[in-house]
Amino acid sequence: MHRPDPQRLSSAPDTPRGLTTEANSVAAPGLIAFVALVVANVALAFGPWFVRATEVGPVAAGFWRLTLAVPFLVVLAVQQGARPVRLGWKLWVGLLAGGVCFAADLGTWHLGILRTTLANATLFGNVATLIFPIYGFLIARSWPTRTQGFALALAAAGGALLLGRSYQLDAKNLAGDLFCLLAGLLYTVYFVLMARARATLAPLSALTLATTAGIVPLLVFALAMGERVLPAHWGPLIGLALCSQVLGQGLMIYALGRFTPLVIGIALLIQPVVAGVVGWLVYGERLGAADLVGVVMVAVALVLVRRGPPPIALPLEDALDTPDFERQETV
Repeated sequence: MHRPDPQRLSSAPDTPRGLTTEANSVAAPGLIAFVALVVANVALAFGPWFVRATEVGPVAAGFWRLTLAVPFLVVLAVQQGARPVRLGWKLWVGLLAGGVCFAADLGTWHLGILRTTLANATLFGNVATLIFPIYGFLIARSWPTRTQGFALALAAAGGALLLGRSYQLDAKNLAGDLFCLLAGLLYTVYFVLMARARATLAPLSALTLATTAGIVPLLVFALAMGERVLPAHWGPLIGLALCSQVLGQGLMIYALGRFTPLVIGIALLIQPVVAGVVGWLVYGERLGAADLVGVVMVAVALVLVRRGPPPIALPLEDALDTPDFERQETV
C-alpha cells in the first residue's frame, strides 16, 4: 500500500510529461541539485588516489569500497524512511544487473588505475561522458538544441585536450588505458540500469541494493586473482568507501533523477579535471597549458548546459517511467 505523494522517497520527475517549454524552464532542476552533481563528481575523482594508497589488491579495494559503504547507506536510507516492501522481478533483475556491472566496472577500473596516470584513468573511465547523452537522446527521441550540441562538442574537445598531453601514446600506459576504457563502457551500462531503477526507487534505496549486489562478484574476482584482501591499515579503504561510494555515488544517483543525460555526461568531465590536479600535486603528473585550456573548456560547457535553453530531453526517470515499473516509496 502506498503512502501519499509528499511522503514518498522516490523523487518525482522534475519535468512532468506534457510541460511546455516555458513550464519546463520553471520546473528545471535548481541550484542545490546542480551543486550535488558537481560535488558528486569531485568526490568520485578522489577514488583513484585512495586506490593507489591502499595495501590490498585493486579488485579487493573495490570489494571493500562496497562492503564498508553498505552499513552507512542502510542507515541513511532508513533515516529517509525506507522500509522493506515487495518489489517486482523486473526491478530486482535491473538492480542485480546494475550491481554486477558496477562491480565489473570497479574491478577493471582499479586494475587500470595502477597502470596509467590518474587523469587518463578518470577520463577513460568516464567514457559515459559521450555515450550516456547519446543514449538519452535516443530514449527521448529528440536531438540536442544548438546550445546543448555546442556544449557537448566543447566538453568533448576539452576532454581530448586533457587526454592528449598526459597520454602521449606511451606503451606503459596502454594496458591501463584499455582497462579504464572497458570500465567506462561498463559504467555507462550501470548508469542506464540505475536510471531505470531510479524511476521507481528512492536514490538511497536503489544505490544500497545495487551496492550490495556488487560485493560478492568483487570478492570472488579478487580471490581468483590471488590478491591480498585483508589490509593492515583501514584508512584509505574507509576514505574510498565514504568519499566515493557513499558521498560520490549517493549524490550521483540522486542527480540521475534530476538532470538529462546530457548534463550528467558533461558533468562527468569534472572528474578527470580534479584527478589531474591530484595527480599533479601528489604524484608529479604535471599539467601543461593544453590541460588548463581543456579545464576551461569543460567549465564553459557546464555553464552553457546549465544556463542554456531548457533541455528537450526529459530526465531519464520520466522518459523510462512505464506501467511495468510502479513507483515504490521504500525498499
